[in-house]
Amino acid sequence: MTSTYINACNLIGLQEFLSNPQLIVDACGASSLLVLNENKPAFYVLNIQSWNDISCQLGNVKVQGFEMPGVQQTALHIPDVHPVKPRSAPVVERVSDQRAFEKKNNFTALAETLLDLEWERVARKELSASSVGIQKNRLDAHVLPFFRYVPPTQVTHVDLDGFVSRLTKHGLSSTTISQYFVLVRKLLKLATRLGLLKEVPEFPKIKVVTQPRSSLSLQEYSKLARTALKMSRSKMVSPELKSTDGQRERFWVASRNRLLAPDMFWAIRFMANSFVRPGDLRQLKHKHVTVVRGQNVYLRMNLPETKKHDKPIVTMQASVQVYESLLRYQTTQGFGGPEDYLFLPAENDRDYALAVLGFWFKWVMREAGLANTDEKNRPKTLYCLRHTSIMFRLLYGQGIDMLTLARNARTSVQMIERFYASSLAGEMNVAMIQSRRPGKG
Repeated sequence: MTSTYINACNLIGLQEFLSNPQLIVDACGASSLLVLNENKPAFYVLNIQSWNDISCQLGNVKVQGFEMPGVQQTALHIPDVHPVKPRSAPVVERVSDQRAFEKKNNFTALAETLLDLEWERVARKELSASSVGIQKNRLDAHVLPFFRYVPPTQVTHVDLDGFVSRLTKHGLSSTTISQYFVLVRKLLKLATRLGLLKEVPEFPKIKVVTQPRSSLSLQEYSKLARTALKMSRSKMVSPELKSTDGQRERFWVASRNRLLAPDMFWAIRFMANSFVRPGDLRQLKHKHVTVVRGQNVYLRMNLPETKKHDKPIVTMQASVQVYESLLRYQTTQGFGGPEDYLFLPAENDRDYALAVLGFWFKWVMREAGLANTDEKNRPKTLYCLRHTSIMFRLLYGQGIDMLTLARNARTSVQMIERFYASSLAGEMNVAMIQSRRPGKG
């Protein structure tokens, strides 16, 4: 009897089968019955009609009154038994459940399920696609390499403390470590929902130390912009970089981008007058920008949603002049259409385009003779231009409303106080501190 002719649809333990064999076989009908002994297959059982059907296909065996050549005919005696309802073997159910449990009891499976759920949140517009990308990067960078061989059911505070040590050794800030633990907590909460854990283990306490980005002073900003303009007009080329063979894992500037384009000068002035993040430059297209001329002159930018903010951004008047100069130049280069990007429109890889702007920024900073860190040893990157834009409004804006500024910059008052205005000192605005209301009459 081969597996070609048998389809084991029912399972039962040996002891339970022997308690009532005839009734159990009859209950299976045309289906075969697999009898297990000590949780291992022992033998199959078929009723006579099913066996005859198989015999016809084999052509040499017939069970009808037990007429089988070379086999002594023996009557099969089944004692009278009371009807008992057959039931599947508990042992088999437990083994099957155990295998399913083990399949789910690992962080790789949890991570896949979590990402699927997060993408559903994106579809419901509860979360941005970039947030899911960040979670995926963090899973691949540290979470899965550390927890890959630790079942979620065995995670303790000792493992979580070890994870803190790993992240600390990699030089991550307390803020970033805290964000990693938000992701780990999501995974363990998902494990409790799936029945793997009864409760989430105790997490270590991470004291988040606020590390605001640096900003430029008015003098530094002016010098940076003038230097970028001078370098682009003189068609300055960056020093030749060290080259290597093979695949490069990190960003590498292409030879075509060693020549400083006017995009750098425009990007510096644009960011300092528009409150945008560097990531906004990456996706900003002409269709997102409208020039408004009325009582006030400004750009209205309907950017894609960022960090759950989707309201338009209005700029300072200086951004209008920057945008119109940029548009005139791009039109001569065959760009400037609604779907074209404002900065480096020829670069289809927008992550690379943003990396080029970052490379150029550091290059111009060096040529301008400006320090690449501030007095608190915080690096000055392209992002500091956004901080500069907000700081300029706080320093030089007359009666600026913090809430209006925060909403226009797509952030919150709390974030401005913690990060953007954290370096704001009274001496920077001493005139406002010493100001007096005009006297009556």
